[in-house]
Amino acid sequence: MRERADRILDAAGELLLRHGYRKVTVDDIAARAEVGKGTVYLHWRTKNELFEALMLRESIELVEEWCALMRQDPANVRPHRFARVAFLSMCRRPLLRAMLATDLDLLGKLAHHPMRSHDLLAAERFHLVGEKYALLRTDVPHLAYTMAAAQVGFYVLDGTETADSALDLESRADALAFIVRETFEPAEQPSPEVLAAAATEFITIFSALIPPYRQWIYD
Repeated sequence: MRERADRILDAAGELLLRHGYRKVTVDDIAARAEVGKGTVYLHWRTKNELFEALMLRESIELVEEWCALMRQDPANVRPHRFARVAFLSMCRRPLLRAMLATDLDLLGKLAHHPMRSHDLLAAERFHLVGEKYALLRTDVPHLAYTMAAAQVGFYVLDGTETADSALDLESRADALAFIVRETFEPAEQPSPEVLAAAATEFITIFSALIPPYRQWIYD
């Protein structure tokens, strides 16, 4: 059952990126996955639920990658380093990148999927971890909003023509890391012990997202 569900999701993702949410039908997805239309509905009751499952599957892979990076090097919990690796990994996943940039033409109402509250809670807790371990400045007004606005701009501009549109992906990631480091982090360097403790909390917070995501996708 799960293998078949993944095959349907693979087909849905391919068609979504090619044609956009509004133009893709369940019939199209079933044909691409080589299953009957009724089989698709055995897994998800509506087209919208199917695409929500697709986005959550992408999110699981992203979260697992982030947690692995934290385990490899706890210094990746520093906001500028995390912003850099998150940007690079997100740009390799065009569906999630489009959702983050709220590309409604591509994703329709999927930009506001039902699990969004889990995402927002995790983001809020990440900021609390940053504050707890003094990884973020305390004098920036509306810190969470300001950081989010600054970072989302990189995802939006990445798909537009600008004077620096020839910049490669690594250079854009470096620019984002610079902005986060200089604007939102204190001058003091955190100790290895602080980074290890913060990374452990990060992994705990984001790993907790995976079980409800999987349940939504496959149950």
